Amino acid sequence: MKDVQSEKDLRRIPLKHVGIKDLRWPIELRDRERGTQHSVAKVLLAVDLPHDMRGTHMSRFVECMRELGPVGLAEIEGILDHLKEHLQAEKAFLQLEFPYFITKTAPVSGMTAPMDIDCVYKAETGKEFKLKIKAVVPMQTLCPCSKEISDYGAHNQRAWAKIEIEANELVWLEELAEIADAAASAPVYGLLKRPDEKFVTEHAYENPRFVEDAVREIALRLEADKRITWYRAEVESVESIHNHNAFAVVEKSES
Repeated sequence: MKDVQSEKDLRRIPLKHVGIKDLRWPIELRDRERGTQHSVAKVLLAVDLPHDMRGTHMSRFVECMRELGPVGLAEIEGILDHLKEHLQAEKAFLQLEFPYFITKTAPVSGMTAPMDIDCVYKAETGKEFKLKIKAVVPMQTLCPCSKEISDYGAHNQRAWAKIEIEANELVWLEELAEIADAAASAPVYGLLKRPDEKFVTEHAYENPRFVEDAVREIALRLEADKRITWYRAEVESVESIHNHNAFAVVEKSES
């Protein structure tokens, strides 16, 4: 059959990303506590396209995933190399978005329950392989200003720590969640009994944090970890008494 995608294109416009997105695929992940964990990822796969090639072969993206079966972190570089070979590309790109479950232990009752965090692996390969890992972790912030000026209590709310890193060694997703917890006024849990709720509420009151405070605390911990070569951290607070969210961002310059 005629290979229309491989026809010559005379417009001389190279394309950076050509591929497929929103493909759902089973993945196998390394789990610090249990060894492995299975999840379902939303997948983006792409290659660059030379200026003289009309199109790429979209079915080959899925073929590369199918041939390799369940995808773990160790398989990502192999998938990209496979894509480059099959599609005769100089560069290949892969993004996986997936929920990951960590086990949280309530601070007083000791009861455990899973809690999901949203994670992203973003990888590309050209002359070298690059991988960024992102975790979005729920946290609690209590406003220092509100505590200072109010006769009764202080406003607090759910917030999100969005931590993205590059590293030269394995950094567990659980570790990113622990960094977020340490930077919060108080962590968020999957299960709390009344003694736990009392503890968490009082702990947050004694540990007020602006989003600026929380993101700086995250940055201090990321900066101190010699495995991490680059990071971007954002804390976004879903304000309980304002009709807007508050956020703060810090990013380490890429070397």
